[in-house]
Amino acid sequence: MTIDSNIVIAYLAGEKAVVQALSEWKADGASLFLSTIVETEVLSFNKWPAHERTAVEFFLEREFISVPFDRTVSRMAALVRRNQPIKLPDAAIAATAIYTNSPLVTRNVRDFRNIQGLEIMHL
Repeated sequence: MTIDSNIVIAYLAGEKAVVQALSEWKADGASLFLSTIVETEVLSFNKWPAHERTAVEFFLEREFISVPFDRTVSRMAALVRRNQPIKLPDAAIAATAIYTNSPLVTRNVRDFRNIQGLEIMHL
């Protein structure tokens, strides 16, 4: 599964349904993919003290498989944007899910719902 920024943020905020779902998926051996774009969005929060940011960085590294926004994913994101009016970060996240052939777990269904080849899981 490819995890959207809003799911990571909800997990970090301790939302029970999200914590439970991610924990169950992890326990079941599911691959949890995280676009480097999502990592950038999450780590852009500027209210954390240094030790909290370090803890979040460690969490992201430990719990998720990082998928870089490389040339292949960037070209897939460009194709998404040519076919659907969507912001670049969202196109990159959608392209990551398509690239990894995994559903996108998000709360932002509206922006992703018309992207061809993208499976969405609402949480």
